[in-house]
Amino acid sequence: MKTPKGLQELIDDGVIDQVLRPLKSGKEASVYVVRCGDEVRCAKVYKDMAQRSFQARVQYQEGRKVRGSRQARAMGKATKFGRREAEEAWKNAEVDALYQLAAAGVRVPRPYGYFNGVLVMELVTDADGHSAPRLGEVELSADEARAYHRFLMQQVARMLCVGLIHGDLSEYNVLVGPHGPVIIDLPQAVSAAGNNSARTMLRRDVGNITISLSRFAPELLDTHYGEEMWALYELGELHPDSELSGQFEFDGRIADVDSVLQSIIDAREEAMRPPAGREAAERGD
Repeated sequence: MKTPKGLQELIDDGVIDQVLRPLKSGKEASVYVVRCGDEVRCAKVYKDMAQRSFQARVQYQEGRKVRGSRQARAMGKATKFGRREAEEAWKNAEVDALYQLAAAGVRVPRPYGYFNGVLVMELVTDADGHSAPRLGEVELSADEARAYHRFLMQQVARMLCVGLIHGDLSEYNVLVGPHGPVIIDLPQAVSAAGNNSARTMLRRDVGNITISLSRFAPELLDTHYGEEMWALYELGELHPDSELSGQFEFDGRIADVDSVLQSIIDAREEAMRPPAGREAAERGD
């Protein structure tokens, strides 16, 4: 096949030897099956901003580290330079996440390097050596669905232990290899500690997987792993090997909104009162 734009430099530099076939193409990137020596891998070619139809949502960028304050300010103002920096940060997020998660024992494709906007990584295959199907494309028994769900909840918890949340986890970005599920597509990975939407994203990730697998094991809908993980994480008690039950006791108390509002009003009035007035109020005059 004709060598796609973006991969010729990698061939010239000896990073890959041959492009075998396209694997998939999406809004963010195109993925190709490539040969590197005796190994078959895949190369993810990120699309330029002008070619892509998606816009990186602000909620995903919150809390991400950039090279310096100048870059952060430019990204915030959405200048031309800032958009380029945001684009590079989006690409680097997946590369950094893959290396970090692979080191933490999370089942993700093994990364082999990032070259000129191209991520070279492991090609996930099925037992016959063909490209692995997505989770939403396989039929499972109830026991298999429960086992996959339990495993994926452990993987999500392990990700949270290193401070990361996938942010867009669903049946479409989980592949099923011969040894079980493999999590892919991480350019939108967010910081659990630095993103105000982290808890919401975690619950959404868990909910997406749970709903998908509940087709085969409906009782999974009665579990609450997202809430359980986040509660343990906030307490500093979530560990890579934590035994999760999926059970969570929700706070059924009714919030006393009127009292809270009155406390805010009292505090505001106290802050606005002149010093002499505060002293008189304290004496009860």
